[in-house]
Amino acid sequence: MKHPPGRRRLPAVLCAAVLATSAACGSDGGPLTINVYYSTEQNFDQVVARCTDEADGRYVIALNTLPRTADAQREQMVRRLAAGDTDMDVLGLDVTWVAEFAEAGWIQEWTGADRADVEAGTLEGPLQTAMWEGKLYSAPKNTNVQLLWYRSDLTPEPPRSWSEMLQMAERLRDQGKPHTVLMTGAQYEGLVVQFNTLVEGAGGRILSEDSTRAVFDEGAVEALEALRNLAVSPVSSPSLSNAQEDDIRLAFQDGGAAFQINWPYVYAAMTEANPELIETLRWAPYPALDPANTGTATLGGFNLAVSAYSEHKAEAFEAAKCLRSAESQKFSAINSGVPPTIESVYAEPEMEEAYPMRETILAELKKAAIRPLTPAYQNVSTLISTILSPPRDINPPETADRLRREVQNALDSKGVLP
Repeated sequence: MKHPPGRRRLPAVLCAAVLATSAACGSDGGPLTINVYYSTEQNFDQVVARCTDEADGRYVIALNTLPRTADAQREQMVRRLAAGDTDMDVLGLDVTWVAEFAEAGWIQEWTGADRADVEAGTLEGPLQTAMWEGKLYSAPKNTNVQLLWYRSDLTPEPPRSWSEMLQMAERLRDQGKPHTVLMTGAQYEGLVVQFNTLVEGAGGRILSEDSTRAVFDEGAVEALEALRNLAVSPVSSPSLSNAQEDDIRLAFQDGGAAFQINWPYVYAAMTEANPELIETLRWAPYPALDPANTGTATLGGFNLAVSAYSEHKAEAFEAAKCLRSAESQKFSAINSGVPPTIESVYAEPEMEEAYPMRETILAELKKAAIRPLTPAYQNVSTLISTILSPPRDINPPETADRLRREVQNALDSKGVLP
């Protein structure tokens, strides 16, 4: 928070005791502290410790772990930034928040050598999520794309399109074999991701290129039809409308499903949970409505931004670059399961065991779908997930009309909601 008159930062001798809090140190002779606010990520503290060592005493990096849920993370940062909090230096932002934070003036633009350092070797899709109106406002730290996971003992070759996936599942059902198609269909961001991917895979658009107009074109209508077709199909899970990522992971590893659409983390989880099933577990690109667009998948991930209110911006930029360097990204990929945004990391020999699906991930990243870039994304996302839930109630033309109307209202609203 802003320091009231006369308040002094804690002496350097107390820094070690407050690294897990939001206090800053250094004004009494010790190295200053760069406060990093980031989501829960296994082993990220080791990356922070190494980058502190690389600072060679000029500053220490304090890791402040944000709440587990995305909404709680965003709420905490928005409230503190809206108050002009000077104790926040580096911010870990979900890829959907960058436009909102940039438009509000809460994060600093990356320029000059700092921008060049971030752009060098970074994949184009993740880099797009870090920008707003042609300016770079964050540095892509890690990314993510969903894959189609299937069992080679049931389907030796993966489906090439959405319709072929449903046909394969129906044939398995007729043969009395595991046949369920698992997808995140609950009323939350996971459903929006599926819809966005299907729209992009059909060659459609949700918003106009400048993000000012709700489009929901024929490609969006096709995506709505695909969601409804799965929801009413006998190969759909009965719990589709309540399913989130871990729900479908658990259902798949129990052996009762043929396909699941999910993030790469399921590989490590299933390796530990069901070693027998992992022998037949295979992966393929996300199946599109248009087979020519198979492999187009919506990006996830986190970017690092520098707070506009930081009193140590030069050091904050330096720290952020270290935290998302190729070395840091390789460590996090291997030890924490988060896919890198720097292309060269995928070729590292150590990646082979941790990421046997790395070539498929990289191929999807090179033709990735970006969620709509707009400061109003939170409102847009909430509306889409609400209107599409439950998927079996979708009426494609009518639902598209409603989405077009209500999302346009959200785009036309003023201000940034907390």
